[in-house]
Amino acid sequence: MVTTFRRIHNIKRTRQVITILARHGFGSILEYIELDRHLSLPRRLLKKEPAFTISPPKHLRLALEELGPTYIKLGQILSTRPDIVPPEFIAELSKLQDEVPSAPWETVRQTIREELGKDPEQIFANINPIPIGAASLAQVHAAMLHDESKVVVKVQRPNIQDNIKADLEILNDLATLAQNTPLGKIYNPVGIVEDFAFTLGNELDYRREGRNADRFRKNFANESHLYIPQVYWEYSTKHILVLERIQGIKIDDFTALDNAGYDRKKIALYSAQIIAKEVLEDGFFHADPHPGNFVFMDNEIIGAMDFGMVGHLNDRDRINLIRLYMAGVTLNADAVVEQLIRMGAAGLDVDRVGISRDIERLLTKYYGLPLKDIRASEVMEEIMPIAYRHHLQLPSDFWLLGKTLSMMEGLGLQLDPNFDIFEVSRPIVKKLTWQLLFPQKGWLQSLVDQRVYWGDLISALPRTGSHLLDKLDRGDLFQVGIKNVDHILIRFDSMVTRLTIAILIAALIIGLAVMIPLTTPGSLLQWLIIGGFLVVAGMGIWLLVSIWRARR
Repeated sequence: MVTTFRRIHNIKRTRQVITILARHGFGSILEYIELDRHLSLPRRLLKKEPAFTISPPKHLRLALEELGPTYIKLGQILSTRPDIVPPEFIAELSKLQDEVPSAPWETVRQTIREELGKDPEQIFANINPIPIGAASLAQVHAAMLHDESKVVVKVQRPNIQDNIKADLEILNDLATLAQNTPLGKIYNPVGIVEDFAFTLGNELDYRREGRNADRFRKNFANESHLYIPQVYWEYSTKHILVLERIQGIKIDDFTALDNAGYDRKKIALYSAQIIAKEVLEDGFFHADPHPGNFVFMDNEIIGAMDFGMVGHLNDRDRINLIRLYMAGVTLNADAVVEQLIRMGAAGLDVDRVGISRDIERLLTKYYGLPLKDIRASEVMEEIMPIAYRHHLQLPSDFWLLGKTLSMMEGLGLQLDPNFDIFEVSRPIVKKLTWQLLFPQKGWLQSLVDQRVYWGDLISALPRTGSHLLDKLDRGDLFQVGIKNVDHILIRFDSMVTRLTIAILIAALIIGLAVMIPLTTPGSLLQWLIIGGFLVVAGMGIWLLVSIWRARR
């Protein structure tokens, strides 16, 4: 096994990483994990202080940008994790720039030849050697196929895989050292690096990005206001992605939108509807919705680009979000804490008093405010210090969702000052609430999923049933005798009946109470639900009276 920091081929890069971090004032942290003992670094280097004119968060951002692609991506991912990074660092890491000079055309040409087996001039009718965009991991060139289809060609930078592999090994070594400190017991740095390596590996595989685009296209097959470009799979590989080139007005070019006569409110509405469907219905959302990835095309269609970063929410995640939402709108801090524990975000040993107090303060701030006056970005800013203080470990996709909603809301408010993402989401929230209260298809799907076991049970029934009947015929099935069995069974039946009725009544009371605020005030449906609530509450009182009388 290779000893930590003894990978000879990484020593030069390791010293470079340590030097840059130390120069930006993080030497004391590196010394804390006893890095100097592993690399024989001079202590004066590790203790070097940064310039006082720059804040530590900004120093970290500058250090990551200087370290290159792997560390820039790490910073971008950490900017979505307020559970492990303080709020002031989150704000600074969100500014990380991923723009670098383009790679020489000859190296790009060589990559295309190696991946596709032909020169670019043979594959494309024409391809512009000057990229239309360049980032640390890849650059994009405009091209045209021989059938005159306009495309964009995303090409991974040469040797980027080897560089990232070396950097990931260094990060893993640093995390392993930190894991044995008190810091490691709280934040699990090894787990963080493993998750980062998995995420970065997915982003470097352009086949996955192409499949993401195909999945979005399938999910929005019946949606007329979103267009997903086609993937040209015959020209796409792990390191090259060829997509249909779409053209339109950048969604944040407000002057051009106004000059073209487009209604900004419609654009904001369409954008919100798309995000609401992605998150609440599909559980698969575009996690990098900055304006550069969207254009407004003819016929009021939004064109999306760049599908490398996506978020996933399974059915349980979405139901948990709805439960957390319902606990929040009722301003019940204790219920919020219980739901966080149920979700695994907070451990059983969490400081319930402290976190309940913090959440209650947050909820009280929004008491009485209509949803249209609540901003998702403000709520996220309020939640981040609480999450960091109490080490709430929500799934990373939840934090990614929070950042996505904040970015989308910011764009929506620029398009329409009265933009309200909650109002757009309300119909889907109602639908999911009904599914939560009446999961009509969940148990049927469960039966279908267990069909193999049902087959085993049916095949075993004849043999097992025959065996049981033989034992029953010999009187050997039950060997325990009970006196007054009839009386006991009658009492037991009565208890079970009352318990069943009580559970049903409690479920109906809770369900109807939750549904009342989700309906339109003063509507017939709301009055019907209120009437049903009163009837069920009356049944509950009757049951309590009958139990009290029976005990006398």
